[in-house]
Amino acid sequence: MQQLATELERARGVAHSIFENVKKVIIGKDAAVELGVVALTCQGHALIEDVPGVGKTMLARSIARSTGSEFKRIQFTPDLLPTDITGVSIFNQKTGEFEFRQGPIISQIVLADEINRATPKTQSALLEAMDERQVTVEGETHPIGRPFMVMATQNPIEYEGTFPLPEAQLDRFLLMIRLGYPTMEEELAIVEGQRMEHPIESLGPVTRPEEIVELQEAVKQVYVDDAIKRYIVTITESTREHPDVALGSSPRGSLAQYRAAQALALIRGRDFVLPDDVKELAVPMLGHRIIVSAAARMRGVQGGEVIANLSDEIPVPGAEARGWVRR
Repeated sequence: MQQLATELERARGVAHSIFENVKKVIIGKDAAVELGVVALTCQGHALIEDVPGVGKTMLARSIARSTGSEFKRIQFTPDLLPTDITGVSIFNQKTGEFEFRQGPIISQIVLADEINRATPKTQSALLEAMDERQVTVEGETHPIGRPFMVMATQNPIEYEGTFPLPEAQLDRFLLMIRLGYPTMEEELAIVEGQRMEHPIESLGPVTRPEEIVELQEAVKQVYVDDAIKRYIVTITESTREHPDVALGSSPRGSLAQYRAAQALALIRGRDFVLPDDVKELAVPMLGHRIIVSAAARMRGVQGGEVIANLSDEIPVPGAEARGWVRR
């Protein structure tokens, strides 16, 4: 028991250090930074959707620098090919054999910039890597080590020349992050902070990739009560029955909520999950996993709105008896 507490405390320290370090670059967006650390902590991938210029790319670069991880950036364009991502086998005339030249996806933290600008065929090159941490090229499988996280960005308002991500692709992202515009005070702080140079230039690592792997293993030890597990599954199941939803979340949504709630609890200094953790994560975890019906879209209903309403309506089982409800 004491050993477990020590492991969790050490893991919490690593996660907190990353969080505080990234905040030096991403000003005033603590919730978004926290979600990025949550994704990293539970071996997930993050989709960052927002307007240009609010720090989507900087968030990915800051997390990579803070962890001391190898960072690769892929600029998605309509002419990008799957082999530009996964790699290709090239014939070596000296040895008389084919040699594998690995693509940028074989790294530790990968930024898929403007992911929806590539064709569906190219987008699909990420599926195997994101789900199984490996790529298969010409029948040969090449593993991807740990830690490994894909952080993809897309613009929600520019649709010309873009290809919407298919449901299978969206489902592989653990969560969706939205940064939003800064407040007046935050924007002033950003301007002042970049007067001489961008803060990312002086940002150094606060941990090592090996410690990230230990963190990812330690978070699995955070306690989740049976009542909370049922609460998670109830939320996911309710998306499949909602009248405004054409396609609800798969069981991967429940698994994602479970892991993310463990990570959030650890980051906030607890070795157990609260219902509040699950409720807070519901929208970023499930909003992108559902398809709103055509009739609901005509009324302006969005996936995040549906999930927010569901999480408010679904009662927390056993909350009063266990003393979980905030007073």
